[in-house]
Amino acid sequence: MGGVIAGFGVIAGIVVTGYVLGRRGSLGEHGRDVLTALAFQVASPALLFSTLARADLSVLVSVPMLVTALSTFVVAGTFIAVGAVRRWSVGRTTIGALCASYVNAGNLGIPVAMYVLGDASLIAPVLLFQQLVVSPIALTVIDLSRSEDRPSLVRRLTTPVRNPIVVGSLCGVAVAASGWRIPGPVMEPVSLLGGMAVPGVLLAFGLSLPGSALPGRGEDRGAVLLSVALKSFAQPVVAWAIAAGVFGLSGAALFAAVVTSALPAAQNLFTYAVRYQTATRLARESILLSTFLAAPVLLTVAALLG
Repeated sequence: MGGVIAGFGVIAGIVVTGYVLGRRGSLGEHGRDVLTALAFQVASPALLFSTLARADLSVLVSVPMLVTALSTFVVAGTFIAVGAVRRWSVGRTTIGALCASYVNAGNLGIPVAMYVLGDASLIAPVLLFQQLVVSPIALTVIDLSRSEDRPSLVRRLTTPVRNPIVVGSLCGVAVAASGWRIPGPVMEPVSLLGGMAVPGVLLAFGLSLPGSALPGRGEDRGAVLLSVALKSFAQPVVAWAIAAGVFGLSGAALFAAVVTSALPAAQNLFTYAVRYQTATRLARESILLSTFLAAPVLLTVAALLG
């Protein structure tokens, strides 16, 4: 379980640093907004490009990717169905669905895959699926829902390619598919910019915590508890059922599928919420609660399947 402890330790250290900076007012009134904008507009696209440009795209047609995709669609679809019945806004429903299904595959998933599963590459299908499929769809939906006027056909078709997160991902995939190896002097500044993404997102998250109410209260209580229940408990169970029941996985392959699905909601979802000024409290509280629950959930999965 060293990977779980190490991963949570890294996250906690940077978030606490952001919290202290927020309490002290060290970054000023707009520190969180600047960090969020930097992560969304520059650092995250650079990180996605540099990661995907070197990725093995063959994992997109693998069984682990199918397990990830199906479990994601089941739990996200459940949240969306509840949101439709409750008449939640499109932005709130989309952010909530992401918090219920989009796992922290980067800064927590990689150490967990390396030290718990013994192979960091096992997280690759999750990373690629989320970056290439889930994020573009979700951000496009939010973009279109924010249009005051009925968007034109051209706007609908070009919305994905006007989003920096999507553009960074698509460019990285294009490079990987072409087989071109970008020269080191060209890739180095991109990699350096991408290195700001994870700490920037975590610091922004920590900056948002001072003065915040306890999670699971207020008007977002129902949506928060639903997203956390789906992310922390339903998604691992659904992944286990699909992996074992549909694809017949067992042993290490089944364990890996369930462990990756049991990871908490990703911190970059808070960046999306802040960027679009929608459901920020829902995102913050869902991420916080699912992260707290992730350790006992992962330990339980390890005890049952490890």
